Amino acid sequence: MTVHNQLHRLRGLPAAALLLALSTQPLPAQPLQTPTPAQTTAQSQAPTQAQTSSAPAQTTPSAPAPYQPAAQQPTTPATPQTPSQTPSQTGAPGTTSGTPQDQPTTTIQVQVNEVSLIFTVTDKHGHFVNGLSRENFGLLDDGHPPEAVLRFYSQTNLPLRVGIMLDTSSSIRQRFQFEQDSAIEFFLQVLHRNDRAFVEGFDIQTDITQDFTNNVDLLNQGIRKLRPGGGTALFDALYKTCKDQMLTLQESGAVRRALILVSDGDDNYSRAQESDAIKMCQRADTIVYSISTNVSPSKDKGDDVLKAISEATGGQAFYPTKLEDVAIGFRNIEEELRSQYFLVYRPANLRMDGAFRTIYLQALDPRYKVRAQKGYFAPRPPQ
Repeated sequence: MTVHNQLHRLRGLPAAALLLALSTQPLPAQPLQTPTPAQTTAQSQAPTQAQTSSAPAQTTPSAPAPYQPAAQQPTTPATPQTPSQTPSQTGAPGTTSGTPQDQPTTTIQVQVNEVSLIFTVTDKHGHFVNGLSRENFGLLDDGHPPEAVLRFYSQTNLPLRVGIMLDTSSSIRQRFQFEQDSAIEFFLQVLHRNDRAFVEGFDIQTDITQDFTNNVDLLNQGIRKLRPGGGTALFDALYKTCKDQMLTLQESGAVRRALILVSDGDDNYSRAQESDAIKMCQRADTIVYSISTNVSPSKDKGDDVLKAISEATGGQAFYPTKLEDVAIGFRNIEEELRSQYFLVYRPANLRMDGAFRTIYLQALDPRYKVRAQKGYFAPRPPQ
């Protein structure tokens, strides 16, 4: 049995209810303190507060007092296992069931009955926090402590599978060159040997001008081929991209999946709903970072749409104050991709019913915030 998905940020749960004895061996029930029912109420997919930009700097925590679990056992970091992938079923928006992914800034992957999470931790100023240990976090899966925590890495360099989606509708015509230049610079800075990326433009249709490759020159050419014009079908484009590009990825090992959506957030042509697009991203274990091209003094409905999509998938929305600052959004994303944690655990009471399972991950130190996807879809029985 295999499933892939990403996690969710936990807000407001008492740290004492989330104490987690992280171990490379299966954990007995005793060390995990079970939260009360009121504490495990599942959160809806409403967006959580987004964090905005000015390129964050990494900070090392001032040693929060680590909790020593009752039955904590020594662990030895292990190489992430290669998850098998179950077939996914996709169809019309709202009727899809799915699986695979292996992690991104907050990513969840279920392998056999293991879930892999990639997440980011920031301080109250939005600076990335590195160097925390597994004892600094509490975790609930579908309201229950995990059966066992298998692996934890304070920084991950898992291969990246990233796509840049540029809004090519007529509404962004005057801003398009800045978006292209910023996207090219991003590829130059972020892609390493084992990473791959693709380029897509969208208006009322999607146009993949360069499929997955590690060749920056080809990605550059793909970006320059894009031309603005037409209406906007944002939700359709996001749904289709996650379904066709991310959900179908066949990988021999664990990877991080991410999309960078550059748009004003307006949609006047989609048949899919916003919720359909979000669900497909979650099924594909894909984190969505969005960069708004609306540089007006006030935010509009499109900015709220970008925020909702990013937060539901474990990403972040950026709002440049002037056109030239689009590049700052790309740099912030680049920095985040280098500041991610990786956690693998075995969930308790996992049922193969295709249901959405919420994930709550919280830093026990209240100074820190965890950004992760809200949950994952459980696998379905083989057909």
